[in-house]
Amino acid sequence: MNQWIEKDNTYVAHTYGRIPLVLVNGKGARVQDDAGNSYIDLGSGIAVNSFGYGDEAWLEAVTKQAAALQHVSNYYYTKPYIRLAELLCEKSGMQKVFFSNSGAEANECAIKAARKYAADKKGSDCYRIITLSNSFHGRTITTLAATGQESFHQQFLPLTEGFLYCPANDIEALKKLTEENQVAGILFELVQGEGGVIPLEPDFVAAMRQIAAEKDILLIDDEVQTGNGRSGQMYAYMNYGFTPDIVSTAKGLAGGLPIGATLFGEKTQNVYEPGLHGSTFGGNPISCAAAVSVVERLDDGFLAEVRKKSEYIFSRLQGAKGVKAVTGIGLMIGIETDRPVEEVMEGCRNRGVLVLRAKNRVRLLPPLNISFEELKEAIDTILTVVTGEEA
Repeated sequence: MNQWIEKDNTYVAHTYGRIPLVLVNGKGARVQDDAGNSYIDLGSGIAVNSFGYGDEAWLEAVTKQAAALQHVSNYYYTKPYIRLAELLCEKSGMQKVFFSNSGAEANECAIKAARKYAADKKGSDCYRIITLSNSFHGRTITTLAATGQESFHQQFLPLTEGFLYCPANDIEALKKLTEENQVAGILFELVQGEGGVIPLEPDFVAAMRQIAAEKDILLIDDEVQTGNGRSGQMYAYMNYGFTPDIVSTAKGLAGGLPIGATLFGEKTQNVYEPGLHGSTFGGNPISCAAAVSVVERLDDGFLAEVRKKSEYIFSRLQGAKGVKAVTGIGLMIGIETDRPVEEVMEGCRNRGVLVLRAKNRVRLLPPLNISFEELKEAIDTILTVVTGEEA
């Protein structure tokens, strides 16, 4: 056994089903292991490394900020924090931003804000949040409770109360829940990533918007994975033609450093007052500087290239031998294959391509700036593997 893997088994809590690779360096979309093998990484740290490995603009922003000011408390102002908030509001159409450290924390902030908004307007009995079956919102006790998959709940009961679960895309079930309960908000992913890379149907989203407007229920859009260019737009809600009341995001925002952000719209921008929420590391100057370097480059031209790459992947995979279905949006794609997912993952890895899994689908989350040449090489490999021809 590799000595580093043996040490991991000895000293690290066994919370991950790891792939037996020790990765040591990378550049762009390619990463190397400690045995010298090179891979095209179509996972990018689960949609985190927006510009791949060793991006020069990102590296310059991070090192420059680290040399100047690595951390201060939120009792003071910092320029990267303010600049990032300005950029996000300008590019999203939202009004205010709260920074934290992760997607789960961004969702916690959103849930707290929705409950306070509803309590202020309708009373303390209006606190329930509807989420969708097959969703995933994080691993804290509250975001586990929000997650619409019972398999995530069983070992950690009792969970935070106040969550109601609606089958995804079931308009009548959603209507019934909002008629029979006092509901503060509806929390949803426009593409259910961990649930299999499944986009919500436009008719359901339209009905959800109508119901929310009629009953003054907040729409809370979890864009932890879909956000920051991943969908081919700055945020996935732009593909559906509306603006939520609250948006949570994380993953690709800082291109590899931990950060979460909760964005507030017109109705919710003033929900929080000093002392009601906070985060010691939230808005860390280095993470914010990294995020500024990412967000500044997510312009219309760059996002158009993301959409072209998405179209290329779909055109190659849809209807191909060994492929049952292709789902997703932008560079967030799920592939249902005839072969078991584990076999496809291993086969791709053996041929120098790293892919991920989401339930019964192979999941692709490549760097947004992956070259068409690398994309072609990777898709050629995937098609070879899914047909079983690599054997």
